[in-house]
Amino acid sequence: MTVLPFPLSPEPEGAAREAGRLMFAGPVDFVKGVVAMDGLPPADRLEVCFAGRSNVGKSSLINALTGRKSLARASNTPGRTQEINYFALGPSRYLVDLPGYGYAEAPKPVVEKWQRLLKSYLSGRQTLRRAFVLIDARHGVKAVDEDILALLDRSAVTFQAVLTKADKISAAEREATLAQVRGALAKHPAAFPEIIVTSSEKSDGIETLRAVIAALE
Repeated sequence: MTVLPFPLSPEPEGAAREAGRLMFAGPVDFVKGVVAMDGLPPADRLEVCFAGRSNVGKSSLINALTGRKSLARASNTPGRTQEINYFALGPSRYLVDLPGYGYAEAPKPVVEKWQRLLKSYLSGRQTLRRAFVLIDARHGVKAVDEDILALLDRSAVTFQAVLTKADKISAAEREATLAQVRGALAKHPAAFPEIIVTSSEKSDGIETLRAVIAALE
């Protein structure tokens, strides 16, 4: 049997599933929104970040992961999030919601400022264990995503592709998107060799992503 490059992450079983459930069943609290590197909280715990094009569904995914409907503020306006938003996941993790990149309904100087902040964070946060790069399942990897993937390569930050909104497309369309994403990831040495497919509305892939985050050390 041919093994595909970048297979889907397997669904967690037993202890891994329970570890993920317990971690996200505990307290999850908004810590702060950061607009400059000197405002970052102390680097005293492991952190994971969520990056993606504007309106890719980062806030919705964080809300689904944590089981809280409005922990992260979802918006239908691309580019609304202009800060690095920190959430404490119990005493041992930070979840970090990064500003959306790409198209944004904001003045150009504002866009440029938070894009610089995004790049400074990705290249300089020592406690960052993994970046989850969200890719809209309807569109696949776009040129603006490639800029961030290349930055993660240069920064030696391991990143894992997470497809969002998988419920919005057919099975055949999903396979076509996965093929395109696999081809794109093959060019990036920092890419983690598994893909997670999610739907925030249907809760698909949520247990898998929880277990992956819980297992990081």
